[in-house]
Amino acid sequence: MRVSLIIPAHNEEKYIGACLDSVRAHADFDEVIVVDNASTDKTSAVASSRLGVKVVPEHTKGLPAARERGRIEATGDLIAYIDADSRMHEKWLPMAKKIFEERPDVVSLSGPARYFDGTFMQRVVMRIFWWISAPLTYRIVGYMLFGAHFIVRKEALEKIGGFNKSITFYGEDTDLAKRLSRHGKVMFKMNFYIYTSARRFKKEGLVGANLRYAMNFLWPVLFHR
Repeated sequence: MRVSLIIPAHNEEKYIGACLDSVRAHADFDEVIVVDNASTDKTSAVASSRLGVKVVPEHTKGLPAARERGRIEATGDLIAYIDADSRMHEKWLPMAKKIFEERPDVVSLSGPARYFDGTFMQRVVMRIFWWISAPLTYRIVGYMLFGAHFIVRKEALEKIGGFNKSITFYGEDTDLAKRLSRHGKVMFKMNFYIYTSARRFKKEGLVGANLRYAMNFLWPVLFHR
């Protein structure tokens, strides 16, 4: 079972190098593709300097457009997506492979985040927030996907026509999860996590950022758009 890793990146020269270094250190993907999404900085140059990384351009700005370009480029049976400010750990890929090998009904797998550069209080609050909100929401709705990191069967992506490029950013992961759920199990596991940056919480505040994410999860679920 071949696994492709896609990393969309828009002006991520500060983070993409460390992200790719963590991937090389902790996971053996069959291919690693960085989608340079209309960057105006040195994102492409930094990514290209890492051994075994393929960089492809996507000039249409927007996360769904970048992810869709990655889907088209990928050759794996499974396609993994992580954000450019993420950090891979050694358990991520083996856990994903095991689940997809044992559960043919599962079409995608995702989980929460842990924040490598957050303050102690931010890390504690976010760990509590994830454990309070995610399991209950997942049980009620029946599907959940966290866009910062997930892995999906390429065949399932092809069945739903890929990513919805009409969505520019917020809500695209919920839209994807909802459409995938019609073709199999969209699994969310609390012990399947990724390390990522807390920069958005530092910029918007914990309350503001979490409220925005919550609303953009509920809106497509409740109003179907």
